[in-house]
Amino acid sequence: MNNLLAYSVLIDAKNKWPEKFAIHDELGSMTFLELYNEVETLRHQLEKQGVEKNKAVGVMAKNGRNFIIAIFAVIGCGATVMPMSHQLKKAEIDTILEEAGLHFVMDDRSGILPVESITEFQLKKGSFRLGKTGVTANFAPHVESPAFMRFTSGTTGKAKGVIISHQSAIERIEGANKLLKLGPDDCVIWVLPIAYHFVVSILLYVRFGTAIAIAKDFLPKNIVDISNRYKGTLLYASPMQIRLLSQIPDKVEMNSLNAVISTSAAISPDICKTFQEKYNIPVSQAYGIIEIGLPIVNYEKSAEHPEAVGFALPDYTVDILDENNAILGPNEIGNLAIKGPGMFDAYLSPAIKRDDVLVNGYFLTADYASKTVEGLIKVEGRQLSMINVSGNKVFPEEVEGVVESYPGILHARISGVPHPLMGQIIQAEIVIENGIEIDIEDVLTYCRKRLSTFKVPQKVLIVEELTMTGSGKIRRV
Repeated sequence: MNNLLAYSVLIDAKNKWPEKFAIHDELGSMTFLELYNEVETLRHQLEKQGVEKNKAVGVMAKNGRNFIIAIFAVIGCGATVMPMSHQLKKAEIDTILEEAGLHFVMDDRSGILPVESITEFQLKKGSFRLGKTGVTANFAPHVESPAFMRFTSGTTGKAKGVIISHQSAIERIEGANKLLKLGPDDCVIWVLPIAYHFVVSILLYVRFGTAIAIAKDFLPKNIVDISNRYKGTLLYASPMQIRLLSQIPDKVEMNSLNAVISTSAAISPDICKTFQEKYNIPVSQAYGIIEIGLPIVNYEKSAEHPEAVGFALPDYTVDILDENNAILGPNEIGNLAIKGPGMFDAYLSPAIKRDDVLVNGYFLTADYASKTVEGLIKVEGRQLSMINVSGNKVFPEEVEGVVESYPGILHARISGVPHPLMGQIIQAEIVIENGIEIDIEDVLTYCRKRLSTFKVPQKVLIVEELTMTGSGKIRRV
């Protein structure tokens, strides 16, 4: 198992905590020993079908134990796994199959059939079907012991295949838990898509004996219920879910929670304040990126500075660089650059190794950010999405956070549209909650009280929906 370090995480967990609950979901609860036994059964079946080293397998399933079982089974075979959302459409699946070089695709029948099925595996509660893609070439020969592969979100451009080896996966979860400090007495309330959050989340929890309580849906009252039922200690959620929880009209409590972490996108300070007033616990932003993991978390200053993503974790160095890659001083805005353990090993296509991507050991994130003299980091926005209004920089994420904090607005996308005098002006596209009527002028007045004049939208469009990436981020156009 020396070259299957990520799989040894499960073996260690079942040896240390065999009777402790590993997963709670809509199918019930299962111990670490039960999880291991189901994984082993499926692993042996997959090996008989040719799932092995140098092969890559897509696993497409809805949130739940079976998704976790399948992912562990694949890496236990020595193959590379690509978690996939069960909500993918045929065109998206076809693109993945064309670009990812997968040899097999497994699915739990919760979405469309990805490829022609060749065999079916029965689990204790559910099943998977396995299809071959026809690919024969070895997967990612430029990477030693690849374990996971995922496409970047592709918010502002074409997504890239990111490959993470067994060694890198272990390094990043060890690094993350030096701050999170999760252990066997903890229970994480899980509401995010497993397809986009596995290595520094699910794998980390299993490594440290932490239970995972998976919400069957994203309804706020159900999240409250599962937290209280299983005595959740950490809620790891998106800004939208935190906002919905803060807007529950009834008096509710989640007294067992020690921490709430917001990830995937920027969150409005107003939402953080409302949540803290309701549940008496601050919301900590976190900066996660598939190429590195979870290098920044705002655990220390979340109440005072909810707009910040936090401080670099102990094993990471985070600096702000100028266009010549020189380190900028405190509070200057520049390129967010990170170095530390557990970095991705390579991009898939074109085949580029990590060392050919790094600049002086840093990974350049394509985000603009600033850092205070004490090291508190604030992400200002994406380099490719920045808007220039009469020479003033506007980052869509900041404006979106304000607009989305207005009652009744579910989503907002901010973009720049050409203007003959100002260069660009701000346009907002908004999705309104069903049954709610909104006065646009009231929205603009709300923004004027919270934003500099040049950041306030000058054009507002009401739309039925906005295109999102699979990981829940607004897709830029």
